[in-house]
Amino acid sequence: MAVQLKKGGNVSLTKEAGPAGLKKITLGLGWDPRKTDGQAFDLDAMVFLVDANGKVNNDKDFVFFNNKTSTDGSVTHGGDNRTGDGEGDDEQINIDLTKVGANIQKIVVAVVIYEGETKSQNFGQVDKAYVRVVNAETNADLARFDLSEDGGTVTAMIFGEVYRHNDEWKFKAIEQGYAQGFNALVSSYGVAV
Repeated sequence: MAVQLKKGGNVSLTKEAGPAGLKKITLGLGWDPRKTDGQAFDLDAMVFLVDANGKVNNDKDFVFFNNKTSTDGSVTHGGDNRTGDGEGDDEQINIDLTKVGANIQKIVVAVVIYEGETKSQNFGQVDKAYVRVVNAETNADLARFDLSEDGGTVTAMIFGEVYRHNDEWKFKAIEQGYAQGFNALVSSYGVAV
């Protein structure tokens, strides 16, 4: 049974995995666009592998549909779902924790609405957004965070982060929006726009 998190809450993924340990996780992200003016929503999951300064070491440590693998090969993007239709995860990100570089302190998990500003779309028009963390070796859900129903007018949102603490991997529920959208989000982590 996954630990249900509230905004700001965190959990030790290492402890939840139990004595067998934790080597690989899958981040499952999902959402359902509300009915709007008929223009399709395209939400995109992405992660930033950041060091102690909160920045990526290079642009390859920004993993998304157009750069599916991190520099060290520890993170792979499962592909772009352009509609959000259907049940279950809309997009997945796979992380091999044994390959994550020692200098990486956290893996920030974000979602943006593709061309959200242009199409006048925002997270206030998105229902049932969530992120879940799964032990990829046992398929057991470790943690889940269901975002609040009011995402406001932002077009980019940090859902959560996987981070190191002492000898453990933890997950924190964030739900922080970026009013200036994609460019502001990626620039804040040192990615060249």
